[in-house]
Amino acid sequence: MELSMLVLLCAFWSVTAEEDERLPNKCEVCKFLTVELQDALEKTGRSKEVLEVGEVLGTGKRRRKIQYYTSETRLTEAVDNICERILQYNVHAERPGSLRYAKGTSQTMSTLKNLVHKGVKVDLGLPFELWDEPSVEVSDMKKQCETMLEQYEDVVEDWYFHHQDQRLENFLCQKHVLETSDQECMKEAWKGDMGTKRRDKEAESGGTGEEGTTHDAGEL
Repeated sequence: MELSMLVLLCAFWSVTAEEDERLPNKCEVCKFLTVELQDALEKTGRSKEVLEVGEVLGTGKRRRKIQYYTSETRLTEAVDNICERILQYNVHAERPGSLRYAKGTSQTMSTLKNLVHKGVKVDLGLPFELWDEPSVEVSDMKKQCETMLEQYEDVVEDWYFHHQDQRLENFLCQKHVLETSDQECMKEAWKGDMGTKRRDKEAESGGTGEEGTTHDAGEL
């Protein structure tokens, strides 16, 4: 028990020590910026709200009406604080490439927390209540997200008003932000934990099938 815990902690400390050397690249930043923005827009895409814009001078009457789902207001509300949502992500060091960034607790952190709950003393060099604070990697991704959004604001607006027939990640990341050689992370997709899938298959074969795990937009 002590040996296995020591190996686990050493692996965790190794990942933590390498965080400065494994900051998010431009592909990963663009990928999750578009994931969050597309998700925010989809939540309001079916709104039937109608906005009245403009005003007839001296009468107080609105001059024209526009659908909310095609309005600049909808885009502005979606973009507002969109990079703050990046702070909801955690580093899943057991996953490859861009898949290391996802919402939810990583396997490593979950194991460490379980040890603490069982009464095992685990010292990571910071208080337990700070374990869930955004990591160096995630905080850096948020900063890069803000810079990228500011730099490509016109491109996002062009997509919103003229090219919504295309996926945002294709239009923004692949056509404007990234060189062809830097687009590898766009092909990476979350296929679920293989260990969980094996357990589900075993359960199904035993007549105790379970529903599949659902993952949100952050676990692409």
